[in-house]
Amino acid sequence: MPALLRQLAGLGGCTHPIRLDGHRTEYAVDTRTGEIGNVLHQLDSSSLPAGNLLVRCNNRRTTRCAACAEVYRRDTFHLITSGLRGGKGIPERIAAHPRVFATFTAPGFGPVHNRPTGPAGSVRRCRCGALHDQDDPALGTPLAPDTYDYEAAVLWNAHAGPLWRRFSIYLRREVAKRAGLTQRAFREYARVSFAKVAEYQKRGAVHFHAVIRIDGPEGGDTPPPAWATAELLTDAIRAAATAARVDGPVIDGRSHAFAFGRQLDVRTIRSADFDGGQELTERAVAAYIAKYATKGAETATGALDRPLRFLAELAQLDISDHARRLIRTAWTLGARKDLEHLRLRAWAHMLGFRGHFSTKSRRYSTTLGALRDARAEWHRAQALAAAETDPDTTLVLAHWVYAGTGLTDAEAWLAETLEPAPGTEGEPTHG
Repeated sequence: MPALLRQLAGLGGCTHPIRLDGHRTEYAVDTRTGEIGNVLHQLDSSSLPAGNLLVRCNNRRTTRCAACAEVYRRDTFHLITSGLRGGKGIPERIAAHPRVFATFTAPGFGPVHNRPTGPAGSVRRCRCGALHDQDDPALGTPLAPDTYDYEAAVLWNAHAGPLWRRFSIYLRREVAKRAGLTQRAFREYARVSFAKVAEYQKRGAVHFHAVIRIDGPEGGDTPPPAWATAELLTDAIRAAATAARVDGPVIDGRSHAFAFGRQLDVRTIRSADFDGGQELTERAVAAYIAKYATKGAETATGALDRPLRFLAELAQLDISDHARRLIRTAWTLGARKDLEHLRLRAWAHMLGFRGHFSTKSRRYSTTLGALRDARAEWHRAQALAAAETDPDTTLVLAHWVYAGTGLTDAEAWLAETLEPAPGTEGEPTHG
């Protein structure tokens, strides 16, 4: 029992670990002759208390595994932060580059229940006449479901990724135009970098939060030109967001085209116009973006966080009628041959959106992979120090195969008795 508890504790709270069968053997190696010597350490999955090697699932969704999602959130926090104030291999002078925090919304597909705000943040009545509570499940649902444009709503989500790519191209053009440069010459003076995350509004439409920055020609390692200011960047973002447009499919004689909604919010980082007058700091921006990196369409659909195999599964789901109609629309459109490339049935649980939830440009900052590698290297160093093993004189042979996912009922019960892993609550810390 103590050995099983130690194995479960090593998962750091992961509730859906990957089970592996196999073995790992460490041999001593003679550095002079290259000959393999004695066995230093041997691990066989069948000898482990759980009967398998258990490794973390590393799922980013809070609804699937809260512990692994927390690690992903913290990594995203550090990724965003390093692009705002340096660290993790990024120079600290990056903090002096012009940067803004921008939110891009979806257009309207029909009136929905909402909580309009008035002067000093006061809440006004919805168009339906009610004063909705912040947690009212009616928020985001259509006032007139039969006339709500579900088709366009699903197709908007399916085209949100391409629309962002079009915007990023236009943004570089607009910045170059304001600097009096051609696009080719612009590359010799500056570079636009960004990191963004997708979020679902209650109505089920994707919108984007992004940190956008102007660097020198080599990215964060070089200072931006003197003409690069937050005001110039803000103006270029507004122009590019207005101009960006993606043509969609023609369905039953109706043509679709997609652009961002009129609500575009662009704020200079380190200003006093964020969160009720609080200063918009690097930490506030990074924490805000990281929070949404672990969420999916659950904001609009409840607990639906995995693909559907059959449309009949909808009847078993505890979701709103609005979410049900969005999913059904995606499933119906997914049957059309001319929309095969959108893979709407595979992404019906995401209401048509199939893009990455968090993305960044190549030179924005470090990468999630680099953060994971650094953490793995630290764990390896700790294990070698404990075993007093020299990695330069050790040969490791291992073979693992997938054996399943999740904990048995008994293991799950035992895991619940363990103390929470350190650092799973509160402010983000270095991972």
